Amino acid sequence: MSDELSELHEHAEAGREDPQVRRVSLSMALIAVLVAAVGLLSHRAHTAAILKQAEASDQWSYMQAKNIRMHTYALFADLLDMAAPAGADGEKRQAKREAYTKQSEKYKDDVAEINKKATELEHERDTQEHRADRYDTGEVLLEISLVLSSVTLMTRKNSYWILSLGLAAAGTAIAVTGFFAN
Repeated sequence: MSDELSELHEHAEAGREDPQVRRVSLSMALIAVLVAAVGLLSHRAHTAAILKQAEASDQWSYMQAKNIRMHTYALFADLLDMAAPAGADGEKRQAKREAYTKQSEKYKDDVAEINKKATELEHERDTQEHRADRYDTGEVLLEISLVLSSVTLMTRKNSYWILSLGLAAAGTAIAVTGFFAN
């Protein structure tokens, strides 16, 4: 443990003496913070997409149940016409048929409303997935940038650092577009 501490102390001393190491180390720290932030945004967007999908699935199931009820009441109304003789309890049968028909129509309106809501939830899910894709792409570019910064420290070649900064800028820009996804 004391060997590791002394090695870290030596690297810190070397960093004070070498301005390139300071610049690259500072940029690595900033990029690491961006990686963490974009990674968090990505995870949250993926979670939101999953939740929206679950809500949409619930709505589709609910719509299907209402649709089954609608068809059941319509079937009951049709069966009343076919099952009973023309003269037997005509008024009762007609009242019941109208009640079944009315209930069937109510379910028809409910089905349309639920369908609309389920479709809206799927659109929200798609938006969250699009956001997550943007964040994922930005995160990958930022991680590559971090690795290239490390290579800069090992090789002492500024070209890796410049490429690293370019990738960090691109990754950040792509991640920021996730906020505007719709």
